[in-house]
Amino acid sequence: METNRLSPTLAQALNDQMTNEAHNAQIYLAYASWAADKGYDGISNFLFRHANEERNHMMKFLEYILKRGGKVVVTAIPAPGPDPVSVNDCFEKVFKSEVENTAKIYDIVNMSMAEKDWATWNFMQWFVKEQTEEETLAMDLLSKIKVAGGENAKDTALYNLDRDMATKPDDATLAQDATVDNP
Repeated sequence: METNRLSPTLAQALNDQMTNEAHNAQIYLAYASWAADKGYDGISNFLFRHANEERNHMMKFLEYILKRGGKVVVTAIPAPGPDPVSVNDCFEKVFKSEVENTAKIYDIVNMSMAEKDWATWNFMQWFVKEQTEEETLAMDLLSKIKVAGGENAKDTALYNLDRDMATKPDDATLAQDATVDNP
């Protein structure tokens, strides 16, 4: 008896996204290693935590494909690309990666809607919210780096940023959660 409840196109898209999440984990891992090598232990810690979060996202896709009766296809992960040249560059690259990931998530949402696969559409809503958080967090960090001087940030500002990043929460306050009393 056939138990697969994913169309071939959605199964492919979900497998591709699983690989993309693994790739994003590698990007965060590479940037965390770069930051540690430069002595930015707080930034490194933050990025290592996000590498782990991306691996968890990969596993969510893997488990979903299996639970829907689909076939998981594990493929090679692309290299993360060149190391950042600065803290500013690092977080610009993080933001760019998150925006690209959001576009891929939206493609799957649109595909699931077009195919009327409401289970997949519902599954993907968690990722829609997660990507909103990830983009907001990256934008907030870029704003802090801009205030610190951006590409021209002084060592003292980077030291303070690094110290703050060691304890920075891994999520961001979203616009939909804002109220008059809690903007």
